[in-house]
Amino acid sequence: MTGSDESDAVDAARPESVSPEPGSTESAGSLSEVPGLLAELHAVVDRLASADLSKCSDAELVAVATAQERAINRMLFEGNRQILEISDRDVPRSMGYRSLPNFMNAVLRVSHPGRRRQQMTATGEFRQLDGQPAEPKYPTLAEAFADGRVGPAHIDTTVEFLDALPHQVPHDKKVAAEATLAGLACQHTPAEIGELGQRLLDNLDPDGELTDDSDRKRRRNVWVNRQDAQQMSKLTGHLDPETRALIETLWAVWAKPGLNNPDDPDSPTGGVDDADPEALEAAAARDLRSPAQRKHDALAALLRAVFADGLLGKSHRGLPVQLIIKADLNDLIRESGVGITATGSSLPMAEVIRLAAQAQQYLAVFADNSPIPLYFGQAKRLATRAQRLVSFARPDGHVCSAPDCDQPAAHVEMHHAVRDYADGGNTDIVDLAPACGPHNRMVGNNPGQFTTGVYTDGPDAGRVWWRRNSEPGAPPNPKRHNQRPDVAALFLRNLEQARAHIHPPPPQTPAPPPQRRNTYELTEMIPPPISAIEARLALLVFHHAH
Repeated sequence: MTGSDESDAVDAARPESVSPEPGSTESAGSLSEVPGLLAELHAVVDRLASADLSKCSDAELVAVATAQERAINRMLFEGNRQILEISDRDVPRSMGYRSLPNFMNAVLRVSHPGRRRQQMTATGEFRQLDGQPAEPKYPTLAEAFADGRVGPAHIDTTVEFLDALPHQVPHDKKVAAEATLAGLACQHTPAEIGELGQRLLDNLDPDGELTDDSDRKRRRNVWVNRQDAQQMSKLTGHLDPETRALIETLWAVWAKPGLNNPDDPDSPTGGVDDADPEALEAAAARDLRSPAQRKHDALAALLRAVFADGLLGKSHRGLPVQLIIKADLNDLIRESGVGITATGSSLPMAEVIRLAAQAQQYLAVFADNSPIPLYFGQAKRLATRAQRLVSFARPDGHVCSAPDCDQPAAHVEMHHAVRDYADGGNTDIVDLAPACGPHNRMVGNNPGQFTTGVYTDGPDAGRVWWRRNSEPGAPPNPKRHNQRPDVAALFLRNLEQARAHIHPPPPQTPAPPPQRRNTYELTEMIPPPISAIEARLALLVFHHAH
């Protein structure tokens, strides 16, 4: 189990998040005993944290650590059960979150909500149409998870294998395979489960005849993982045979040494048959890339060619189908920092400058260095392409404006933030804000929906705020805005404060008092003359002083 998974289990059951307010109806006589049980749980954990481990023998300490890991696994299973109940009641949408994973991330602070949801799909009891709970997809594995004998990593590895079984494997063999792997998971590590699963598959389909096109279609996928600290992304997935053959053909003709080398301005581009033989031979002699790097550059060159030929169309959600990047002018001058694309990725500034040299640039000017753009669109319902580009250029325009939302500009709509168009709102750029489809549809007057507006003063002037509508008679909820775009600016402010604290400026030496002088320079006595009369007067004053 990872530390993040442990923190997820703790965060989902903090006493302050479940304990009722003193004097409330719930504290007086709640129909559920769960809040009280969780309070007791945290009291036991507090006692456990203060216990003296030095008094345990080696054997006792090992037994304690083993029991602790089992308890963590059991708590994760119970946490999944609570999340399923939250999902069944549609609590996330009533609280203003666009999806269950979004709620899990923002409220429960689950590190990997997608992975956690896959675990729930495999081991949770979902309700049927009649309201009764259905048996888990993998009941033996769910039983072991509930008992704490397997953890989330065991679940991930086992489910990955079971979900990949060919659909032609008979049902009884699938049931036996699940029971076999669940039992093995209680005794082996996740890495060992993968090896044992392959042995099991050799018995289920020794000749490989059960896998067909439907299995390959079901398993095909490509994932681009999040960018790391160096703005690099890991590419993972499963290619069907046809796609593999196509990409291998691409590499055969576009990934030759010397071709499509971004570090060599004289490198031929395109396929090997279109390149000048002498230029290609010379470029190949200079090419220091590895085969894997040449394959990467060939794929990038193909994508650039697709963009250049216009094969992707002309518009997507009102933005041109081009690589759209925004960057701060100060960062461009310093050649530092990163640029942000409309799809939410970040590019090093050196790469931004290289791309800008061969692109069409747009300059967006903002009033007093604030998020208020000096551009006003026409009063019509749909935002124009120019308005979308200006919206993206705003300091917070590369993501949905709803609080905690991470949907990039390429996936948003333009929302009338001040007043809805049907109610007389204008389609002016100062009244528009990016909003993803789910959040845009959650704006309304009913409880649980959102009201939006624009801050008119203060440090956030020009930015859009969102407020979830309260139930009738309840106090209004606070206004909130998306703080994701503020991370860089917040870091710079904290960095300045930290530097000032670590390296305070030297104390100022008081200036000596001015001394009386007998002679003065003429320029110290009077301002420069601006006419012949003043020049004559200045000369007289000069002679008189000397």
